[in-house]
Amino acid sequence: MTTSTSGRRLKTWSIAGETRRKPNEYEVVTGKFHYHFNRKPAPFDLDPNAPINQWYVKYREGSALQAPDWEGFRDPAALNYRRYIALQHDREVYAEGVVDRYESQDLDAGLGEDWVQLFGRLYTPYRYLLHVLQITSLYVGQLGPSAYITNAAFFQGADELRALQWVAYRSKSLSLTHGPQLANTEATRLIWEDDSAWQPAREALEKLLVAYDWGESFVALNLVLKPALDALYKQAFAQLAIEAGDQLTAALLAESNVDTVRNQNWHVALVKYAVDANPDNRGVIDGWVDKWRPLADRAVEGLAGAFPDPAAAHALVADSVAAFTARWAD
Repeated sequence: MTTSTSGRRLKTWSIAGETRRKPNEYEVVTGKFHYHFNRKPAPFDLDPNAPINQWYVKYREGSALQAPDWEGFRDPAALNYRRYIALQHDREVYAEGVVDRYESQDLDAGLGEDWVQLFGRLYTPYRYLLHVLQITSLYVGQLGPSAYITNAAFFQGADELRALQWVAYRSKSLSLTHGPQLANTEATRLIWEDDSAWQPAREALEKLLVAYDWGESFVALNLVLKPALDALYKQAFAQLAIEAGDQLTAALLAESNVDTVRNQNWHVALVKYAVDANPDNRGVIDGWVDKWRPLADRAVEGLAGAFPDPAAAHALVADSVAAFTARWAD
């Protein structure tokens, strides 16, 4: 349709509503894509009692996080698939250039044994942590009530996959100089499963995987756990790498932090949109933050305890989390 019921010619497709301007590319391929949200009698064209319908009704439509219309949210980066691929193609070209630069200097042989041991204990198992962040991002996207939310969460999941692939690459590259154990999956998995430093993080992350309410999953992931863990690795651990002379690991973490900053922008925007749309959401969000914060604190405390200066690492994370929280809490 190109005309409204009043006879006035619309500027675009009627599904976009009575808009006075043509939607941009981002809006054209994203707006009202989730035809199934709040659909009656069930989201999908199946038996209303089908498990998938019951799941969405309970954990999406039935979420404690409610807004009259989620279609008004916008990702500040306005990413669609085309723009995301173009953006990350350029980032990968840059990352590969960083790798080529440092590997051409053959610096790994000069790294100390203490650093290599810490690398094997904290960095190589980091990919398991990133897998959980990836999976949860995809879950938030899958249940998001608007494609504006879904797409941002899906692109975040792709960012996590990008990060963990570089963790795997760096573990393998360092193993060529400092021993195959750094690239041994079984040995790394045992650290993840048994090392005392990792167990609080494992507890938090495994509980995150069963936070099924889409709103709680978003809050626990993006307002609590991810900000703390990203700061611990992409800031505190990256600084350790610099001090140890491992410039390549530090550079790869810094590159991944570019994605973190971009994603935090849409996290802040979604919280502000949700609270503006429904002031009751402030209490809902704060309640979930209070629920998950102790788990995040214990996760950071456990991993930071393996740092040469645990107090400094913990303080850096606390400052970073406080700065991010101030952006969405005000």
